[in-house]
Amino acid sequence: MSALYSTTVTAIGGRNGVATSDDGLLNLKLSLPKGIGGKGDATNPEQLFAAGYAACFGNAVIHVTRNKEKKIKDDDVRVVATVGMSAREGGGFGLGVALKVIIAGVDQTSAEAIVAEAHRTCPYSNAVRGNIDVALIVEAC
Repeated sequence: MSALYSTTVTAIGGRNGVATSDDGLLNLKLSLPKGIGGKGDATNPEQLFAAGYAACFGNAVIHVTRNKEKKIKDDDVRVVATVGMSAREGGGFGLGVALKVIIAGVDQTSAEAIVAEAHRTCPYSNAVRGNIDVALIVEAC
């Protein structure tokens, strides 16, 4: 499979370090969240994952409606991603995700069908399928 896009980010110092993209557009201080003993004075990997997943899933919603009668526009979709980290039974840690997807201008049944198709299309959803539980909450407005 040929990549449509790729990027490189370097993290130095783990959760209390910095992350910088090869093009310099991303340059973030990182901090361990207060909830797990850190200072919480900077962003953390879970926030970055939530931001990426929310943006990518929102675009998947827009993408799957491009050839449909009712096209979803950028301002018609809002995705709220909640990412949680927890200890796994066998050791180590795991993530869980809840995506609240709000779509304007469609009925609830249509919104649910669009979100289901977007979940099959979104690269983040495809990457985590079978590894991370993803709860989908759909709201039409």
